Amino acid sequence: MSAWVLPDHIADVLPSEARHIEELRRSLLDVASTYGYELVIPPLMEYLESLLTGTGEALDLQTFKTVDQISGRTVGIRADSTQQVARIDAHLLNRAGVTRLCYCGAALHTKPERPYASREPLQFGAEIYGHAGLEADLEAVELALDCVHKASVTGPVVVMGDVRIARSLMGGVMTGMDALRAVHMALAAKDASTLAELTKDFPTSSRDGLMALLELYGDASVLDAARERLAAFPAALKVLDELQWLGQQVQGRAQVAYDLADLRGYAYYSGMRFSVYADRCNDALVRGGRYDEVGAAYGRNRPAAGFSLDIKQLVTVAAQRALQTAILAPWSDDSALRDVIRQLRASGQVIIQTLPGSASEADEFRCSQRLVLVQGQWQLQAIA
Repeated sequence: MSAWVLPDHIADVLPSEARHIEELRRSLLDVASTYGYELVIPPLMEYLESLLTGTGEALDLQTFKTVDQISGRTVGIRADSTQQVARIDAHLLNRAGVTRLCYCGAALHTKPERPYASREPLQFGAEIYGHAGLEADLEAVELALDCVHKASVTGPVVVMGDVRIARSLMGGVMTGMDALRAVHMALAAKDASTLAELTKDFPTSSRDGLMALLELYGDASVLDAARERLAAFPAALKVLDELQWLGQQVQGRAQVAYDLADLRGYAYYSGMRFSVYADRCNDALVRGGRYDEVGAAYGRNRPAAGFSLDIKQLVTVAAQRALQTAILAPWSDDSALRDVIRQLRASGQVIIQTLPGSASEADEFRCSQRLVLVQGQWQLQAIA
């Protein structure tokens, strides 16, 4: 095997894409800052019992594990930063009021999350702690949309659901955790035959309600249909009212849809969950929602909502950016030329000096001007 062959779903990022990714990273952090989110930088690895505390089996299987040569203890390389940020909120900050935190860093997955996905996503996320109301849910959705709009992504669609609807339909159903987990998986996969078999011994109202969820996806009319078919479950009706309010607030900024059977991450989310899709993208660009239990494992169970996205995925559907303009300059030991170059660089200009005997090559710059010596003065001239 060649020494330069990389593992599957691991890749170098070359100049053109790297520049776009870095510009997006900076711009998304700036957007989060305008909402008052403070940047934190969790470590790339932690002791496994801390990194995976309170998480589900899926994250455990996605986490690379190794032995720390200093302590001899098992450590994990993070596959997701949300749990780390919850630990920071609970143990390091321990604030009484609302706390807004954001982060951006590499994660590592044992397997790709979807076809053609990188196993080394650059995860950006924002989380708000300490407020249980719909206002925090809305803030998470609006910030996510602002991030997508910042990347000039076309055709964003927000798809909303809520895990409490399915939970209310199964309230009081006497069955084991494995069976409940199978029901959630059948709902998420919209597998009607499996769901019918799993719920054949459920109370009639619960079984009919769960089967109805498979058909309750689409535009705002879905909520009206859901009210009719789930009328026997007051808790579900209250959640439908909340989803309608959230959708009304977002309408106009993006197309809004609902999928009441989408229970991916059901063990993690505690309420509203949302995804953002866009043109030219077969999978969700953003996933988020409410996860009030995330800090419980760290001894501080308080409300939490937020979202995350992979900037490497986002850049594949973001609007292409123009090349950076640059200025060509000859190499010279002329102190006057060096002074001019230093002044231009200090002002933010890109200066590419042509080294003796060599031509400069770059894919990311468009040289529109050059420095030339005119009557003893270095001046800028346009390049035709």
